[in-house]
Amino acid sequence: MKKTVVELFAGVGGFRLGLGKASNEWEFVWTNQWEPKRKSQHAFECYTQHFRKTDSDINEDINNIDKNIIPEHSLLVGGFPCQDYSVARTGAKGIEGKKGVLWWNIYEILKLKKPSFVLLENVDRLLKSPSSQRGRDFGIMLACFDKLGYSVEWRVINAAEYGFPQRRRRIFIFAFKNDTTYSKKFDGVNFYDWVHNTGFFQSQFPILSENTARYTPCETNIKYNDLVEVSDNFSFKFLNTGAMAKGNIYTEETRPKFNGPFKTLGDILEKGVGSEYYLNKDLDKWKYLKGAKKIDRVSKDGHKYRFSEGAIAFPDPLDKPSRTMLTSESSKNRSTHIILDPETNKKRKLTPVECERLNGFPDNWTNTGMSQRFRYFCMGNALVVGLVEKMGIQLNNIIENEN
Repeated sequence: MKKTVVELFAGVGGFRLGLGKASNEWEFVWTNQWEPKRKSQHAFECYTQHFRKTDSDINEDINNIDKNIIPEHSLLVGGFPCQDYSVARTGAKGIEGKKGVLWWNIYEILKLKKPSFVLLENVDRLLKSPSSQRGRDFGIMLACFDKLGYSVEWRVINAAEYGFPQRRRRIFIFAFKNDTTYSKKFDGVNFYDWVHNTGFFQSQFPILSENTARYTPCETNIKYNDLVEVSDNFSFKFLNTGAMAKGNIYTEETRPKFNGPFKTLGDILEKGVGSEYYLNKDLDKWKYLKGAKKIDRVSKDGHKYRFSEGAIAFPDPLDKPSRTMLTSESSKNRSTHIILDPETNKKRKLTPVECERLNGFPDNWTNTGMSQRFRYFCMGNALVVGLVEKMGIQLNNIIENEN
C-alpha cells in the first residue's frame, strides 16, 4: 500500500512535519487549509512556503469544495474543531448535520474515498460535549465510523507525560477499515488486550497495566437505526482511552507509563532575548491577572453570582513543562506565559521561537510574513509535532504490512 495522505485543516503543517520526520515516503496528494473570516491566509502561506505549493494545496472553504476532486489516499489526517455534531431529519433530504460543521466534511470524504486509515486530533472536551447530553458528539462520530465499516481507537495524550516540554492535552482518534490486514490482529481480541497490548497507541505511548484509575472500565454499544436516534438518545461517560468495533464501545481511564527523560520550559528558552519581550511596566496589572480573585457579578437576566478563580504561578516555573499554550499567548492575558529570564533575572513573555519549540517546530517556522501576533496564534492552534512523529512510526509499520 502506498503512503498517500490527504490533510485537512492543515494549519502550518504539524501533521505533515511529524509524519515527514517518521518517514520520507509519505506523499501528500491533497491538502486543505482555510482560515474563515480572514482576508490574509497566513497559515496557508506558511504551509506552502515550507512544503512547496502545488495545485493539490487548496486554500478554500472545505464546505464549498466538491469532495469528488480529492484523490484516492491511504491515510486521512486533520485537526478539526469541536463543534455541535447533532443531526436531524430534514424531509426529502433525509438526515443532515448542521451547516458549516466540519465533521460532516470528513464524513463525506470517508464515504466517497474510503481511506484505509484515519488519524484525527481534537481537544479532549470532545469526549464530554455537549454539557446537556454528555458524550453525544463523540458518539455520533463513532456511529459514523461504524456505519462506514471502520473500527476506532482513541487516546487522550498529555504531551508532557511522554517527555515533551508542554502540558498539552489532546485526543487522538485512529480509525481503520474493517477489511484491512491490520484489522485482522483484533479478531477475537478483547478490548482490554486491545488497549493495553495490541492497539495503535500502546507501542509509542505505553500505559500502566494496573488499574489505578478513579473510574472502572465500562462498555456500551451504539447500535441504533440511524444517526438521528444517536443524536437524540445517546449519552455515555467516555474516559481518556477506548476502542469501538462493530458498534461495541469500550472505555477506560489509563495512566501513562514513561520514565523519562522529561523536558521542561527552561530547556527551550532562547538566549539574548530582545527588550520588547520584557515586562517593563504594568507589573501590577499582570499580578492581578495571575492572582486569585473573587468578584461579584450580575448575569444578563439579573442573577447575582460570585465569579472566582485560583492563582496561576507568576512567573511560570522553568523546572517543569509549560502550561498549555493558547491562541491568546501574545496578549495581556491571564493564560499568557511569563517567565523569569535566567540571564537577566527579569520577567518577560515567551518569544515566537520559544512557542514554536514548545510544539516541536523548527525555529522561525512561522516567520514567513505573518504578524508576530499571528505567529503566537498559530502555535496556540498547533499540535505537538513529536507526538505525530511517534504515531507516524507506528503508521509506517502498519501500512508496510498491508497488501
